[in-house]
Amino acid sequence: MNITFNELRRIKDSLPDGSMHKIAEDLDLTVETVRNYFGGRNFEKGESVGLVIEQGPDGGIVHLEDDKILNMAKGILNEN
Repeated sequence: MNITFNELRRIKDSLPDGSMHKIAEDLDLTVETVRNYFGGRNFEKGESVGLVIEQGPDGGIVHLEDDKILNMAKGILNEN
């Protein structure tokens, strides 16, 4: 799946408090791994999440190998 980096960040910034923890818990990941998915860079406590960022408009294009975290985030936003 492809998404712009700025759109990915807008989704992250729109999530209610505690969403990162909920996603991490539901997917059995660390919170830092979920944050890395949304553009974070803490690889000491979190893992790489299979995304590639290419330069381009709107912050660049992000290719996500797995969209589970993104779909969970969108689901949380739809609930609110």
